[in-house]
Amino acid sequence: MAFTLRQLRYFVAAAEAGSVSGAAQALSISQSAITEAVQALEADLGVALFERRPRGLAITRQGRSFLRHATDILSSVSTARRAMAGGREEISGRLSLGVTSLVAGYILSDVLARFRRANPAVDVSAVEDAGDYLEHLLIGGELDVAVMVLAEGRSHDALQAEIVEISPYRLWLPLGHPLETKEIVELRDVAGESLIMLTVDEIEGATVRLLSALGARPRVAFRTRSVEAVRSLVATGAGVALLPDLVYRPWSLEGDRIVTRDVAGALPIVRVAVVWRRGAPLSEAARAFVAVAGAEGGARRG
Repeated sequence: MAFTLRQLRYFVAAAEAGSVSGAAQALSISQSAITEAVQALEADLGVALFERRPRGLAITRQGRSFLRHATDILSSVSTARRAMAGGREEISGRLSLGVTSLVAGYILSDVLARFRRANPAVDVSAVEDAGDYLEHLLIGGELDVAVMVLAEGRSHDALQAEIVEISPYRLWLPLGHPLETKEIVELRDVAGESLIMLTVDEIEGATVRLLSALGARPRVAFRTRSVEAVRSLVATGAGVALLPDLVYRPWSLEGDRIVTRDVAGALPIVRVAVVWRRGAPLSEAARAFVAVAGAEGGARRG
């Protein structure tokens, strides 16, 4: 499988920072995303790009050689994009952006990076908060747009939305779990398991409603707002999790494997959208952001 520009960006960031945590902080993404990208690159190239050490990463000889190629590729892509944008009038002004926490870690960085490359003169300010509060800020005119999870069963009549991501739920299991042998798991089998519950962006409520439909009260082993904590707990056998594909990564930060299985029945889906107040005129910067977010969503779904 050919490597991607995203993998190259994450590899270069890790090389520059000298650690997974430093690269994740510089790019405002999860550490597991960096780890997964580097592992995929190493598998594709057939060489070790880094030596893993207790206090960070040491780039190998092959890694240093590949780093020169990676930076050249990214520089060429950036030059090509600037050349293609040279014929249009530059957009300026301010963009006030809201984002929910789940979206901030898994979608916003790519959308925002594309927007800033295309519109470097726009001054972007962003705030992270719960979806209902972001909706309040949008209606009050304090935000131009927001990228958020649209809660199922809740009216969003005051908002206009452009879908960025549609993500189904799947069952997360530690490697070797008995349910791993099943290609499709029955929901009643999940009801008897200890659950690791993610408590952000309507995720907990959707899981509870799903299991309650069976007449089963979920056996919750742990509640957390951290997706990384869910990964670690599932990978080490503390429980299983029902979560959207959006946040799935096959490895915990400790390097333990997590597998997923489809679950039979009508599971909820997570819809992520860029939203704005219905009927409100959008600034040129806001319209450009909606266009970029919509294009990103189409690329992800494709």
